[in-house]
Amino acid sequence: MTRTVWLALGGVVAVAIAATLAVSRSGDDATDPAQLLRANDAQIVARGETVYREHCAACHGANLEGEVADWRSPGLDGLLPAPPHDATGHTWHHPDQVLFDITKLGVARAANLPNHQSAMPAYDGILTDEDIIAVLSFIKSSWPDDIRQRHDELNRVYNTEPRS
Repeated sequence: MTRTVWLALGGVVAVAIAATLAVSRSGDDATDPAQLLRANDAQIVARGETVYREHCAACHGANLEGEVADWRSPGLDGLLPAPPHDATGHTWHHPDQVLFDITKLGVARAANLPNHQSAMPAYDGILTDEDIIAVLSFIKSSWPDDIRQRHDELNRVYNTEPRS
């Protein structure tokens, strides 16, 4: 073989290796700047499970199942019940930053709805930012792969949109 053929083959091999590495890392949320949550980090997820059990499970359920089956209808108090955080709920329909803001600031402040009433407390001053990320990472770690992939794509789109 000529030197040109060897160089061409070497280039093809280098491209193949780079493509393989890119594909294998695409699910690694620890290296994806579009991801605030770290659902693939076992230490963070374990911490999140502990914090969830202490601060969230009483309303959102020990198994992320939510407060009641009909979580989309207000209760007698006029407030929406705590939704499920498993794949049947709507949590995964929101990007990481929105979930973080809702948890830290409360729904009304995070959504800029000053008159919104919610039983969901703001956890600013109760949980650290790291605890909030851990809890949300624990929740995301429970979702099936297809839901996690859809959520990852939602984050990528959200993070490319301009903010005012």
